[in-house]
Amino acid sequence: MTVVPFRPDRSDSSDRPLYQLDSASAFIRLNSSPSGLQTEEARARLAANGRNVLPQKAEKSLLMRFLAHFKDVLIYILLAAALITAVMGHWVDTFVILGVAVINALIGFIQESNAEKSLKSIQNMLSNEAMVLRDGRQMTVPTEELVVGDVVLLRPGDKIPADLRLFDVHNLRVEEAILTGESTVVSKLSDALEGEKSLGDRLNLVYSGTTVSSGTAAGVVIATGGDTELGHINAMISSIEEAKTPLLVQIEKLGKAIFYIILLMMAALFVFGYLLRDIPLAELLLAVISLAVAAVPEGLPAIISIILSLGVQSMARNHAIIRKLPTVETLGAMSVICSDKTGTLTMNEMTVKALVLANSHWRISGNSYEPKGEFHLESGQRDEALLNGFLQTVDICNESQLRQDNQGHWGIVGGPTEGALKVLAAKAGINSASVQVLSKLPFDSAYKYMAVSCLIDGKACLLLTGAPDVLLALCQQQQGAQGAEALDRDYWNAAITTYASEGLRTVAAAWRWLPEGRQQIDHAELREGMMMLGLACMMDPPRPEAITAIRDCQQAGIRVKMITGDHPETAMAIGQMLGIGNSDSAVTGYQLEHMDDAELGKAAREYDIFARTSPEHKLRLVKALAESGEIVGMTGDGVNDAPALKQANVGIAMGIKGTEVTKESADMILADDNFATIAAAVKEGRRVYDNLKKTILFVMPTNLAQGLLIIIAILMGNLLPLTPVQILWMNMATSATLSFGLAFEAAERNIMRRPPRNVRSHVMDGYAIWRVIFVGLLISISAFVLEAWLQPRGYSPEFIRTVLLQMLVTAQWAYMLNCRNSNGFSLDAGLLKNRGIWLVTLVLVALQAMIIYLPLMNTLFGTEPLPIKYWFISLAVSAGIFVLVEIEKHLTRGWRVAR
Repeated sequence: MTVVPFRPDRSDSSDRPLYQLDSASAFIRLNSSPSGLQTEEARARLAANGRNVLPQKAEKSLLMRFLAHFKDVLIYILLAAALITAVMGHWVDTFVILGVAVINALIGFIQESNAEKSLKSIQNMLSNEAMVLRDGRQMTVPTEELVVGDVVLLRPGDKIPADLRLFDVHNLRVEEAILTGESTVVSKLSDALEGEKSLGDRLNLVYSGTTVSSGTAAGVVIATGGDTELGHINAMISSIEEAKTPLLVQIEKLGKAIFYIILLMMAALFVFGYLLRDIPLAELLLAVISLAVAAVPEGLPAIISIILSLGVQSMARNHAIIRKLPTVETLGAMSVICSDKTGTLTMNEMTVKALVLANSHWRISGNSYEPKGEFHLESGQRDEALLNGFLQTVDICNESQLRQDNQGHWGIVGGPTEGALKVLAAKAGINSASVQVLSKLPFDSAYKYMAVSCLIDGKACLLLTGAPDVLLALCQQQQGAQGAEALDRDYWNAAITTYASEGLRTVAAAWRWLPEGRQQIDHAELREGMMMLGLACMMDPPRPEAITAIRDCQQAGIRVKMITGDHPETAMAIGQMLGIGNSDSAVTGYQLEHMDDAELGKAAREYDIFARTSPEHKLRLVKALAESGEIVGMTGDGVNDAPALKQANVGIAMGIKGTEVTKESADMILADDNFATIAAAVKEGRRVYDNLKKTILFVMPTNLAQGLLIIIAILMGNLLPLTPVQILWMNMATSATLSFGLAFEAAERNIMRRPPRNVRSHVMDGYAIWRVIFVGLLISISAFVLEAWLQPRGYSPEFIRTVLLQMLVTAQWAYMLNCRNSNGFSLDAGLLKNRGIWLVTLVLVALQAMIIYLPLMNTLFGTEPLPIKYWFISLAVSAGIFVLVEIEKHLTRGWRVAR
């Protein structure tokens, strides 16, 4: 039969969102009914619209991912050189050059982040089965077979399988933090809503991937697969292209500049040698290849990888797990950190911070579910009996449980609000396990309270907890020190207002004795004789370490912004506690939705608190900041944070409380969920970049010196000073070894007191270019003089090349010491502390002994054994180079400081 794609019925001529329609109109729109779809209709819709699964993008094969690492202009030069040497029959040179190219590709391939798992992680968040109504009866179907119009039945603990419009709700509360970022469970209803609502305020909708905390409900499917809110996040993650880090952009620019310079030098050298010097073609080609190999910094990718890898290991020891290697350097350039609130800057554990009784105000210490804390009387009279009565009430009238796992971590089973009250009672040593509960009225969002009848000391009483405004309306009296007092509404309302300004939400408690023989209760019982006991004022508290970390970041010129799904008042109050710069105002997601790109870009720069935001808002804000030139870090722990984390220059996920989706979308994972770890990672990132810059400043002059030696040799008609394989030995073995020593240099003292570096400035600035030319000329002239001294003495070409190789390697070692300190004298106390330099020195001596004295290495690299005196000659020449560079550093210090 021909299947007609399902289209919603628009006969009601309404284009309003489904949450604005009543249940009957929603069913009409969806061509369904409360009894569900017929099986045949469900099959037809499934065939027409597809399964309830998230689209997955195709992954590149391993071979294509490996070959992608050959896409580099400098590698092209090496491959061309390998081809020419193969045609000429220089097979040793060919295999060595090809080996270098393959090794570089392998390094990049191994370091490349594993194939993206974020979409698979989201897929795993969906449940496997769902309870539905079809043909008017209950049945269980695979989640992927759900279609729009299906009626789904929800029970406690269920993972919601699709986006639903609720129509039959019984005390349903849903954990939506992964989508909205709110730390509290959300009470749901079935009534139509008026006006435009943000994601977290659509109380008659539930979303795929979220979890039922308590209660039951029935809802009709309004979106499946890629059309769900989870699917939109999936699509955002898929559409975000991987951005290159500032370092990779600079290295790419440097590589292209070197490429064009090398081509120009090769062409000029070939024309000069062939037309003016009449050098045989084979010899000239070998010289040109030597020039290309000499000028290409083959070891640079490996060197950068080594330094970044060491940074990764250092950060891992400090609880920062790096998933993508270049992130190490990017951390040091961050200028803005956009942070989620819940679970990142706060504990994600509701905690009671204050109590209000009729005659006293109390502050309570402690910031987690661990039942440890002190009760401090802030004002009023100490009344232990009244305090204990309040605590016992919130402990008994409570459906949560406090538990400790095998690792000693405390947690709750149940809603976070009730859990906070349970922890509060436990801090005071209240234990109501022996109290006999007679009957209950469970919490319902329709009436916003929970009631319990129980026996205390053999007498029946009624205990009540719930929203303060509701309980104040039910109470006519309040519990004072001497018994019942007239209810002082102004007192309680003032307290609610005061603590709300601090970001605290309040829960009220009330009680009364029941008539003898009365055990069962109903709602009518609550309208007579209830006495207000007090208020518990709670919040999801800021992490103490986050306050220090934010201050450290601000001193380092990094601005911290909070982007949360929570309410503006709460976000601003938390922001003020944390010390976030502009915390006296906030922009809401609703306002962001009505801004064009220019307005949003201005708001992103101007404000630091963004509340009631959706995943799209977070993504737009990160994009806006990046487009304004900021290097953006984004932290988070929920699925709602994943697209923004992937878009950011540095995505930072929470390792303990973060979802797998968030971790797989991130560049860095905080193993301890500690915002302070970010500040330590920024310091390490800045140290790594400083050492990378020192390394590039170390590598480039040597390549220039090698190239100049070959050019001078051809211009003078002399022997080629080094063969291509000897040059590759210098660039890959010795340079990489020596650079390892620079990787261990400690951070500069003022590293966290200077602003983030300008990523638009090139790693090779004016002074760096001067240093490369100066040192390159210095080394090449020294080598040329040494060669001129050796040639008349009748030594073989292999012997002269071996001496020059030894001298150039020793000069590299001396110049590496120069590069340790960019501004001061290099032979300082830090040299003794840098064990890496002494280790690489020993390795370098061993490598040089191998290439000079082992017969196999003599054959492969065209070297000869040297008398020991030539080691000292090389050392003396290198010492002279070291002294001249130190003098140059002193003379040019004013230039460096001025820039």
